Amino acid sequence: MLDIRLIREKTAEVRKNLARRKDKGILDRFDAVLKKDEKYRKTLYQVEQLRKERNAKSLLINKLKKEKKDFKKVILEVKKVGQDQAKKEEELLKMKAGLWNELLRIPNLMHESVPVGKDENDNKEVKRVGKLPKFGFKPKNHFELAEALGIIDSERANKVAGHGFFYLKGDLAMLDFALQKFTIDFLVKRGFMVIEPPLMLRRKPYEGVTDLDDFENVMYKIDKDDLYLIATSEHPMAAYYMNEVLNAKEFPIKFCGISPCFRREVGSHGKYTKGLFRMHQFNKIEQFVFCHPKDSWKIHEELQKNCEDLYKALEIPYRVVNVCTGDLGIIAAKKYDTEILMADGQYREVGSNSNCTDYQARRLNIRYKEGEGKTVAGFAHTLNNTAIATSRTMIALLENNQNKDGSINIPKVLQPYMNGKKKIVKN
Repeated sequence: MLDIRLIREKTAEVRKNLARRKDKGILDRFDAVLKKDEKYRKTLYQVEQLRKERNAKSLLINKLKKEKKDFKKVILEVKKVGQDQAKKEEELLKMKAGLWNELLRIPNLMHESVPVGKDENDNKEVKRVGKLPKFGFKPKNHFELAEALGIIDSERANKVAGHGFFYLKGDLAMLDFALQKFTIDFLVKRGFMVIEPPLMLRRKPYEGVTDLDDFENVMYKIDKDDLYLIATSEHPMAAYYMNEVLNAKEFPIKFCGISPCFRREVGSHGKYTKGLFRMHQFNKIEQFVFCHPKDSWKIHEELQKNCEDLYKALEIPYRVVNVCTGDLGIIAAKKYDTEILMADGQYREVGSNSNCTDYQARRLNIRYKEGEGKTVAGFAHTLNNTAIATSRTMIALLENNQNKDGSINIPKVLQPYMNGKKKIVKN
């Protein structure tokens, strides 16, 4: 969330930044915050004045007692002021909660390099790396290949769990695990600590890490419990230090999160949904970093390099786009999407790299100090980037490495993780 003091002191600048999103609803919410904050501060002033009045009358009572004068009238006045104060303080608490809820819906301030645009069609391409192989035959899509090889079962998964679930079998399940272990080894060598997080989060930490609209569109709620299935390991990793003060000497703190992810995917109508691309359950390795504010933009580029190096090692062609204002969401100040090239010649998103600056940390109350014995200096910066979403990566591996006979060549870097196997064939 944004610092309310920043909104008060630099109202015009904040409004100008938010206006770049081309969303009137956001500006309406911003105006609502300003009005609520004005009422809150007026009420706070009234409470402070009542406290002063009560304290002054209490001192007067003590003075009258010492002088052995009548103070009964003043006692009644103190009681009345106390009642007024209690009533105003109750109003103040309600106002503070309302202001907090409005602030949660105000987006992060965007970096100046974020392109203005309406939706994903306006994202700006940054680079392209690699090309599709020359097949010499009409390539099949990944689902056709997997079914023919007998390594996926959708019918039985639909029977027991419904649409959007699959049984991965044999070499496809092994390929999923191979991608995870390869990525973990890769990130550990670059200084990341492996984290296997809780697969459920309470609402309070979840409100700190994501857009509140996600509760309706993305997350699965656990009935009768204050718990939600995680949509990504980013979320429990972001909440790891909730309400703590970190020592800047330990920065950057780099986590490699490994988890299944659960998403309802409400609102995905019209998007590419074939096969493994958009599932309700999938595995993902996530990069997450807590860092000093002065380093976050440098680390943003480092995280991007990590995922690109992974896709280069897997020999998967990809491109990077700078996500535009209309497609950015409210949490990130800037976001790169990495998109893999599939056999049909289309690029599709496989991961996002976000610098959230202090937006998540402020919501989660994660602060830092420059060293032991130092006072709190401010809020940490947080960043997240998908290293590998295995299901979408497997699409490219199956489609781009297919042979005319339907077999699949396994990239060299994954062969040690596939027990030396070089090719997936039908058993």
